[in-house]
Amino acid sequence: MLDDLYNLFFAFISILRTFEFKDFLDIVLVAFVIYSAIKLVRETRAEQLIKGILILLCLYLLSSFINLSMMTALLRTLFEFGVLAIIVLFQPEIRKALEQIGRSKIITKYMKPTGDKDYEALDGDLSKTINAVVDAVTIFQRSKTGALIVFERQTKLGDIINTGTILNASASTAIFGNLFYNKAPLHDGAVIIRNASVYAAGCILPLSKNESIDSNLGTRHRAGIGISEESDAVVVIVSEETGNISTAINGRLERNHSRESLTKLLENELLPEKGDAAERSILSIIKKGDKKHES
Repeated sequence: MLDDLYNLFFAFISILRTFEFKDFLDIVLVAFVIYSAIKLVRETRAEQLIKGILILLCLYLLSSFINLSMMTALLRTLFEFGVLAIIVLFQPEIRKALEQIGRSKIITKYMKPTGDKDYEALDGDLSKTINAVVDAVTIFQRSKTGALIVFERQTKLGDIINTGTILNASASTAIFGNLFYNKAPLHDGAVIIRNASVYAAGCILPLSKNESIDSNLGTRHRAGIGISEESDAVVVIVSEETGNISTAINGRLERNHSRESLTKLLENELLPEKGDAAERSILSIIKKGDKKHES
């Protein structure tokens, strides 16, 4: 026993002597990938699928150990085509993971334009749109008028927009009031905000399949949560029954907003951070200096 421990100890020491920084980096990256995969599938239907795969794997090992030839051959054939089956079964989760990578802060920070006049003008228009939305939903809250407003961000919602009517109009309290008036033809659908404009109305959103959602929530809330699960959109929802204002971001519903809390949330989520604004200003000054130098 002591000899085994002694040999194990020296084997461990020999491994440490050959251990390099790239090995440490390799371990950290693999651990991060495994952690991200677990985080992605946790509390989704993919979690149950993984449990099923693990059960089949245990059954395969057991059948191999007790020499069940037919069962082993059947499971081996199943695992040979398992990669294709996993892609089909986990398609929503794989799509969600790739979208999260594509809209990560590191990617979007260096891909969006900086120091651009049109981009700065868009920031001002978006601020006005946020104020118009807040004013409108505050009125809807008092009158218990149902509303569903989606702010498009990095993930484009062209397939959702195609289900509605294109408007491409400037945002105002009046236009929201007309669109969500209970006798208006487009009031049951969602309004999509693109580039600070009321781009489309009467749009049909996918319903969330999350079984843990409160059963008291209606179709409007489930649709708002559903589109936030499939994209990075910010969704504002007004309940027709209670008048309560809710928001949905990344599949999470936050209820009972006040005017102040809604304004703060929309500004934090949709308007550029101060650091980004400062960075654009510095780059703009540098560009102006370069132009003067060239002239």
